[in-house]
Amino acid sequence: MAEVKLFGSWGSPFSRRIEVALKLKGVEYEFIEEDIYNKKSPLLLKYNPVHKKVPVLLHNGKPICESLVILEYIDETWEGPSILPKDPYERAMARFWVKFLDEKCFPAMWQACWSIGEEQEKAKEEATEFLKILEGTLSGKKFFGGDSIGMVDIVANFIAYWFMILQELAGFELLTKEKFPKLNEWMNEYLNCSIIKENLPLKDKLTAVFQARFQAVAAAAAAAAAK
Repeated sequence: MAEVKLFGSWGSPFSRRIEVALKLKGVEYEFIEEDIYNKKSPLLLKYNPVHKKVPVLLHNGKPICESLVILEYIDETWEGPSILPKDPYERAMARFWVKFLDEKCFPAMWQACWSIGEEQEKAKEEATEFLKILEGTLSGKKFFGGDSIGMVDIVANFIAYWFMILQELAGFELLTKEKFPKLNEWMNEYLNCSIIKENLPLKDKLTAVFQARFQAVAAAAAAAAAK
């Protein structure tokens, strides 16, 4: 029986954050795939009764929920490359930026991909402003934390991979090399790290899932308009 288990979903950027962190630390774990859209397992509901979401890390029978909390737990529990900086100020700044990513950037970017009309334009404007702020933090740095991948980079995985697929399917280009050269350089460095490459969902499989959702959304919108 594995000491460490991860309840997650293959296509979830939040689950993938935890897999990257565990791999960075060299921690062996058992991955338990959850069907988060159709039927969540009794174990997931048992271990995360509050949010009922993935990821959930089970360590020695004790569950830890929420990806940002899990990342800090992993960093504090296992030896290996640091995920958070050692310096208290730098740690505080990393926590600030991951909160900014999860509470500001990702919701606006997600909304930009799935909304239409004025709502979409507003979301695109918001996302652009947030990306400009991130662009400014990368000045003179290979990664958000410096020369090696850290917590902010791990949390920003959605920008580097998931969003690039989504914006193409949604029919717009927001995160271009011309507008955001530093972010694009960061994405190139990030996605070419072997540990990141090995822990990304297959592009064709993820694209197919998103395409099906886009078609379902379009069909629902057409049905609503016909009423």
